[in-house]
Amino acid sequence: MKKLNLLFPVVLFSVQSVFGQRIDKETISFQLLKEPVFTTDLANRNYTITVKSPYNITKDDVLRMSKEEHQNQVNNYQTNVETAKIEHQERLKDYEAEVKKLQEKFKLESAEYNKLSAVEKIAAVNGAPILRLPSRPVLNIPPMPVYRQPDLKDALIVDNKILASQMDVAGFSKGGNHLDVLVEMERTNFQDNQGKTFANQPVRIVGKQNGVVKLDKTYFSDFAEIASVPTNEINLNVHEKRYLQRTMDRTRNIINDHFGYQTINSSVTLETVKNKGDYDDLEKAYIYVTTNLKKLQAKSDYAPNKVAMENMQKGIEMWKTALTKVNYNDKKALYNQKIGEYLYFNLIRLNLALGNYTEAEKYLNELQEHLVDIKLSYDANLELKRLEEKIYNN
Repeated sequence: MKKLNLLFPVVLFSVQSVFGQRIDKETISFQLLKEPVFTTDLANRNYTITVKSPYNITKDDVLRMSKEEHQNQVNNYQTNVETAKIEHQERLKDYEAEVKKLQEKFKLESAEYNKLSAVEKIAAVNGAPILRLPSRPVLNIPPMPVYRQPDLKDALIVDNKILASQMDVAGFSKGGNHLDVLVEMERTNFQDNQGKTFANQPVRIVGKQNGVVKLDKTYFSDFAEIASVPTNEINLNVHEKRYLQRTMDRTRNIINDHFGYQTINSSVTLETVKNKGDYDDLEKAYIYVTTNLKKLQAKSDYAPNKVAMENMQKGIEMWKTALTKVNYNDKKALYNQKIGEYLYFNLIRLNLALGNYTEAEKYLNELQEHLVDIKLSYDANLELKRLEEKIYNN
């Protein structure tokens, strides 16, 4: 499990009362230090990133390719005109065959209708036959190609040095080769499927620590939908530019998940019951958790963090014990459904804040099993949905 540490607590308070039980809320804002899959000693946190890709496109290249594309359209224009004429002749043949077929059908139906008596004609559901003919096909000659200067704002002007400059490793200094990362990127591939545009851009990431390969994997090979229309109806340059940026962002995230030390701003809201005497154990648990939560710092291998986590766990165990005392069928019970609700929410929120998604999901599942007995407020239902999204979208 990745270690998460905290820094700069900022505390807000609020109070609510349920069934005579006074419940306080405390919101702590903090920073998380998310440690990577592969750790690096502080003295060796330096990196070099190299990008290899087919991209080496300048402004002059964009203008040249635009003119070449226009010239190809001019060269193919007469062929396109002849193709349009041939296709028009084929449509005319189909049209004339369809007209003949409809006329013959109308002739037969009219003959049958004329055989009917006046009374039978009045009773006929569909009335007299009507000849309906399709529109005659029109010859559509494609317009002569006109050259338009490309919009350089949408142009994909990029090379390997530019791509590499967009990469960094959190907590590392640029330069040096203790961490050596190679990014091998293909050009964006577009594909039509059922009238929609899909794209992929396979990227191989190789990460070496002090010359030892720690990561060597290819990502983003699966095609993803990027437009609800086919490729001939979109600006491929614009979409390639967007998709490349998306790939760069995702690549940077993967590198940092494996090697970087990322500081993440976050907050957690915890509750406690304040009725003196009746809930001393719950208040004591709350003090254990919140006091030690504020002691944690965003530092790697920081000894006081271990002690704080151990003391925090004492409070968590007290909350878990209290859950076994909850009577969900008696609203007047000392440990009633409202106590169960606040305990489950505390355990879910805290585990999410510490990055313990498996534990958070465990308590979410337990809470959901008791929702028949626990009547959540509108606000609590909204928060529960937000917590679910955080857990399942991790």
